[in-house]
Amino acid sequence: MATLPTMEKLTVLPVPGFGAEDVVLDDSGVAYTGTEDGSVFAIADGGRRIDLVARTGGRPLGLEFLGDGRLLICDGNRGLLAVHPSGHPDRLRDGRPEVLVGTVHGRRMRFCNNAAVQSNGDIWFTDSSRFYGVDKWEADLVEDTRSGRLLRRSADGSVEVVLAGLRFGNGVALAADESFVAVAETAARRVVRHWLSGPAAGTTDTLADDLPGYPDNISRGSDGLVWVAVASPTDRVLERLMRAPMPLRRVAWRLPEPARPKPKRTVRVMALAADGSVVHDRALPADGFHMVTGVREHHGRVWLSSLHEPAVAHFDL
Repeated sequence: MATLPTMEKLTVLPVPGFGAEDVVLDDSGVAYTGTEDGSVFAIADGGRRIDLVARTGGRPLGLEFLGDGRLLICDGNRGLLAVHPSGHPDRLRDGRPEVLVGTVHGRRMRFCNNAAVQSNGDIWFTDSSRFYGVDKWEADLVEDTRSGRLLRRSADGSVEVVLAGLRFGNGVALAADESFVAVAETAARRVVRHWLSGPAAGTTDTLADDLPGYPDNISRGSDGLVWVAVASPTDRVLERLMRAPMPLRRVAWRLPEPARPKPKRTVRVMALAADGSVVHDRALPADGFHMVTGVREHHGRVWLSSLHEPAVAHFDL
């Protein structure tokens, strides 16, 4: 997959918190993101207005909107939450989150990560690891525990595990016609597709394989495409480690931080059609912003977020 020429200008909008991991926009164009201190911010007027709209008490990751206007938050520590965003940062009367899913089959989720909301009210979401939480995401990636799950919370509140054994199950997106749900497997560098309707309903195949890096959050854009955040290009050391004996893998992620494999400074996103073909492949300079973990196309503007930045960014197609 060749990268198309870089023509876009990246606009960076700082937020008052580190690690703006995902981004979602409401109908009026206000962007929302969550930071590592548990805050959720609304960004309006080109970044000139930033309001604190919720505190989760955990680590907010993936964000979506529910049909009733509430903000759906995948909190890496607390589970699947919902909140009515408050417009006043000092009172937060409506900014107290409700826990929709904290446990699955009686066991606490370790790493609630990303979600997509179906028109019938069902929520599709990932639990990236059954062994490690968000603070040790590198451990799960290096050990390649293959313990990620795709889950569905039905409108009646019941929860089921739809796919298990995912290699760090991460971003989730529904097809424009909701015929399938896609989920990123970060360690496998692929996006799998679970069919919800049609002759293949109930089966799972691959939407995109052998990606040029490690996919993180994914989302369906207003253009109907599945947008993929490529957090880091393929790392040969990490690829070898994931195939090494488990004792070596467990030692590797416990090495001092400078000796561990680390994400490269890149900005890259891709957009996939329903048949898996690449419609957009964009790489941008990473001098002022890097490690894109979230992407959201909104009427021709592509918004980016990052686990390693106190900011969100955007560029125009």
